[in-house]
Amino acid sequence: MHQHPTQASTGPPTARALRASIERAARALGLDAIGISAVDLGEDEQHLQCWLARGWHGQMHYMSRHGRKRSRPAELLPGTLRVISARMNYLTGSARAAAQLLHEPDTAYISRYALGRDYHKVMRKALRRLGEAVAALAGPHGYRVFVDSAPVLEKALARNAGLGWIGKHTNLIAREAGSWFFIGEIYTDLPLPLDSAASAHCGSCSACIPACPTGAIVAPYQLDARRCISYLTIELEGAIPEALRPALGNRIYGCDDCQLVCPWNKFARAASHPDFRVRHGLDAPRLTELFGWSAEQFDQKMRGSAIYRIGYERWLRNIAVALGNASTSAAVLSALEARREHSSALVREHVQWALARQRARSAAGSLDI
Repeated sequence: MHQHPTQASTGPPTARALRASIERAARALGLDAIGISAVDLGEDEQHLQCWLARGWHGQMHYMSRHGRKRSRPAELLPGTLRVISARMNYLTGSARAAAQLLHEPDTAYISRYALGRDYHKVMRKALRRLGEAVAALAGPHGYRVFVDSAPVLEKALARNAGLGWIGKHTNLIAREAGSWFFIGEIYTDLPLPLDSAASAHCGSCSACIPACPTGAIVAPYQLDARRCISYLTIELEGAIPEALRPALGNRIYGCDDCQLVCPWNKFARAASHPDFRVRHGLDAPRLTELFGWSAEQFDQKMRGSAIYRIGYERWLRNIAVALGNASTSAAVLSALEARREHSSALVREHVQWALARQRARSAAGSLDI
């Protein structure tokens, strides 16, 4: 935990004044909203244990590795009394329209959160500074910042802090901001004033459920991650199940379909942080162009991006699947043939699948060259 010295004060602020001051400090640091919650997550812990027991986490072994620390903040960081949850918008208005891209099979679709720089560093820096600001406002405290960096049940904490409710697609939704945002946390030992939990407003809407290309949302509020395209293209280390490959379409990193159909996203706010602007034309790149990148080009262009963590091999694996789903053309076939003898068995297998799919389409008379 970080520790900060006591600063001179004319007296303790009222709970309401303190909460307002923390909010102002957060906004000055580029955070779009904050909320404060207690640490009791008993009901959410039961939900998590049931989800794990079903095996719906797939290869995400980190979800169960730390026992119940994920749902018990004080066990992860002894002394924790409150959690400050924060929101940061990431949608950039300069990017090509997402819904349009999904109907362009030769263009790669990358989840909107990954078009700019890696959000982890951006948000972690802002939260660390907010922790320092809280020390100046409320006195010295032990705290620790988390941005996808430890076992934290972040959506449940954010809901309890009033930042939004967990929708039927299992993402967090805010009435005034939709769902295109990142969340992060500060665990603190200060007894800060609490915010009220957010109420749910999905109502009878279930647009996200049929919108999922692979049927990963098996029921309202229930996600089988093993079928989720974000899991398949980012978390899964081996081969993508053949039965699911056609449903990936042109999605090579993540998936936003459930968010694209959510009516609450008409209230989505644009990102204010410059690091979330589109880099390297990733909002609408040609699949064949990306598939032609060398390992050195991938390293150069993707370093500093969230995409970098999947590595070059899985990058090629994902694009190979998308090329198998792309329009049949000489350019697509040539790109796949160039990787047919790739050194990676994983890449070769997906390229061979894509070539077989393209050749079958060609034999049916749809080749246009």
